[in-house]
Amino acid sequence: MIQLIERAKKRASQEALISNHISYTYHQLLERSAQIASELLDGKPDLNEARVAFIVDPSFEYVAIQWGIWRAGGIAVPLCTKHPLPSLQYVIEDTQAQALIYSKMYASLVAPLCTEKTIGISMESIGSHEATCPEVDSSRMAMILYTSGTTGKPKGVVTTHLNIQAQIEMLVKAWKWSSSDRIVNVLPLHHVHGIINVVSCALWSGASCFFLPKFDEKSIFELFKSGKVNLFMAVPTIYYKLIHYWKTQSETEQKIITKALNNFRLMISGSAALPITTLEEWKKISGQVLLERYGMTEMGMAISNPYDGERVPGSIGYPLEGMKVRLVGEDGKQVKQGATGEIQVQGPNVFKEYWGKTDATKEAFDSGWFKTGDMAVEQDGRYRILGRNSVDIIKSGGHKISALEIEEIIRKSSIVKDCAVVGIPDEEWGEIVGAGIVLNEGEVTLPENFEPWLKEQLPNFQWPRKYLLLEDLPRNVMGKVTKKELQKQFQKV
Repeated sequence: MIQLIERAKKRASQEALISNHISYTYHQLLERSAQIASELLDGKPDLNEARVAFIVDPSFEYVAIQWGIWRAGGIAVPLCTKHPLPSLQYVIEDTQAQALIYSKMYASLVAPLCTEKTIGISMESIGSHEATCPEVDSSRMAMILYTSGTTGKPKGVVTTHLNIQAQIEMLVKAWKWSSSDRIVNVLPLHHVHGIINVVSCALWSGASCFFLPKFDEKSIFELFKSGKVNLFMAVPTIYYKLIHYWKTQSETEQKIITKALNNFRLMISGSAALPITTLEEWKKISGQVLLERYGMTEMGMAISNPYDGERVPGSIGYPLEGMKVRLVGEDGKQVKQGATGEIQVQGPNVFKEYWGKTDATKEAFDSGWFKTGDMAVEQDGRYRILGRNSVDIIKSGGHKISALEIEEIIRKSSIVKDCAVVGIPDEEWGEIVGAGIVLNEGEVTLPENFEPWLKEQLPNFQWPRKYLLLEDLPRNVMGKVTKKELQKQFQKV
């Protein structure tokens, strides 16, 4: 049985979701998901892990579709609403999706994808009939999410219902979710941050989740001031935008917002490294120390700062209960405490396989340990991320340089709005350090004293050798800087 759905049946009359300013109960969610399951089954007893893709905005309908696919025995394949047609086509063809459910807004976009092989189903066409749903074993495949594809084509990450349940249970316990919690989702729902950490944890706990028609700073703060939410999870970019908006408000309005933020139970940042400057500014505004955690599409979350206890800036905290974590060097051996190594994990939350990619799945594991590709150091059980092995660890003249550490220093400059550091191929050094910088408004060039100041903060092997002034950093839909794209920009100049 799918425990997430079974738990919902016990709280049918409680509020589950607020979508487009309408409140929906768990009963209404179960009812609508049963209707969608009936449409998908179309007289068949079970979808037997057929893939069903869907593209709708974050909403009551989104959750109903996901649950409907699961209740019919299918595998849910959520599509990114901001991806162009070729990217959507790749996912449809790679998963061999049997059906594609879409809302009216995306009808024209996905029309070319609806064929005899992939039946198009408009949300508006789904009726009120409820068929008998099959018994779905929790060991079955439940979802395929696509990685960002920083190297090669994106890979479909397959998780089972048991994997998803483990991901939820770890977080509910670690972050002390309860039925009295209220959270707003501001994240895309083709990613574990939104699907698992926000929506699924809320519905598992009997809490409720708000969906706003669109993200804007004013609407978010209005909701915060209403006192209707006590939890918030976002990516660093969103916190940065909220900080900037708060600074534009009158002193009276700032105090009202700050008072509301002080009442929150918990605020979390993830999906990208949280700049210490952002953490410190948000603390001044809200009184909240953002909880940083670490996870991936392939495993949900694995490491988290504590709910109770000190949250150290720049640290991702400790392994979640049920997780095994180790750091491994290039020689394949576990490193000593304080030394840099690749994070490898084991746990019931770790994904089943990469869809249709047997070799890639084998390569991702070392004797049962999933190789994350992220580099970190550990001291007294607490982990600190140094960066992605491929893009955040720069190998220059025999040195391994953390791009994230250089970025933290550059952001301390009063003229810098944001920055990203990458390795640029170099014949002599292997790689040299390049810094892409977004200047504050009114600044047009780096002043003469910038480089001397920076060189005082860093050892010489970490000094950037090239600079690129940008209007904005290249980012993906989650707000994460796409460093591969930034490297390409450096190579063009």
